[in-house]
Amino acid sequence: MNKVLRQRAVLETLRQGPVTSQEHLQRALRKRGFKVGQATLSRDIRDLNLSKAATGYTLPQGDAALAPALPPMQRLVREFALDVRTAQNLLVVKTIVGSAQPVAAALDEEELPEVVGTIAGDDTILIVCPDKEDAKKLAFRIGEMLS
Repeated sequence: MNKVLRQRAVLETLRQGPVTSQEHLQRALRKRGFKVGQATLSRDIRDLNLSKAATGYTLPQGDAALAPALPPMQRLVREFALDVRTAQNLLVVKTIVGSAQPVAAALDEEELPEVVGTIAGDDTILIVCPDKEDAKKLAFRIGEMLS
């Protein structure tokens, strides 16, 4: 999961402006919370099919939407979520350590009508729902995935 999030951060960094070297990219990723070595960064550059030009690294042509896909939400919830609890229109989902962010990203990507937004820590996700009923529906749905 960390690879997917890290590679998304690489792509976002390149979309924000020129990145002239691996060291520059490494510093930009560190600011985003990713500590990567040169070998890992080289693999990411190869996996993402990035090119090095005179101005720095560039995205592949014709693939502006290139981004590593997250596994399906159901799979991530089933593999990493441990518990779900409701509190009014909020849900708290406990995950195994280090897994909250990919699970929250997958929930966000689904664009579920019951989800206004998510906030993820290391092992906890806060999901904001429009109202209590939507929170109950989503809690039931996530609970079924856990069983």
